Amino acid sequence: MLIDTHCHLNFSVFNSKREKIINQCLQQGMKLILIGTNFQTSQKAVEIAEQYHQNIYAAVGLHPMELDTGLVKIKPDIWEGGQPESSFAYNKYKKLAQSTKVVAIGEIGLDYYSKPKTTRKKELFKQKQKELLLRELKLAQELNLPVIFHCRMANEDLIKILKENSSVRPVKAVVHSFVGTLEEMKEYLALGYYIGFNGMIFKHIAGIDFIELIKNVPLEKMLLETDSPYLKPPTMGGEINTPLGVKYVAQQVAQIKNLSLDRITDITTKNAQSLFGLE
Repeated sequence: MLIDTHCHLNFSVFNSKREKIINQCLQQGMKLILIGTNFQTSQKAVEIAEQYHQNIYAAVGLHPMELDTGLVKIKPDIWEGGQPESSFAYNKYKKLAQSTKVVAIGEIGLDYYSKPKTTRKKELFKQKQKELLLRELKLAQELNLPVIFHCRMANEDLIKILKENSSVRPVKAVVHSFVGTLEEMKEYLALGYYIGFNGMIFKHIAGIDFIELIKNVPLEKMLLETDSPYLKPPTMGGEINTPLGVKYVAQQVAQIKNLSLDRITDITTKNAQSLFGLE
């Protein structure tokens, strides 16, 4: 059994084919965690998960790039749905996260990909994201839920925040779609966190060696995911990625670690069940 620990079937791009895809996944014995990026997509993730008695779960959170700081122009994602938010509605998210189908707060974190050009605005932009992150970490702590971290071009700052804010630092977490150095990965592992890999491992990114990362991450600290509809594996058919693409990630990981696909599947499934408390 495979678990896609990070997919976005709650996004509007799947509206016309969501039920068919979910049924295909369930027929293969898969479990899915649908990840929110703003209140509307978080609400949709919970709504979908609650339609199924088992195997479909949700995570709720405000993605750092969905925070409207007023400092950068937010480009609408035609696949996503929902609207950027000028502030974090703590109590609304808290109420939503109390659904029995919510297994994590996420995806939350830092994203410095699109940022202001001036130094003053850039620092203010980063500060607003950090303040948002701390509030969401507080929510995760209050509800005793694990955290799904999103971090793009900001590993140094995220690691620093986690080390300096032990009062809200989660005990259980995964750094999803990890892109960073071996040293940064080891910092997250030292905190006890899991590392999530998806179709990004098929890409070539300057300064990032995914083969080295996968070889060095302990198997018991690895999770598999798709981040669908994004990051479609190169040999997968179709126009966009779906949770079914997680098998291609598993196959690539098995090849790199020189282990059987069954072993990769078995251990990463147990990891996901342990982290998120899945039945």
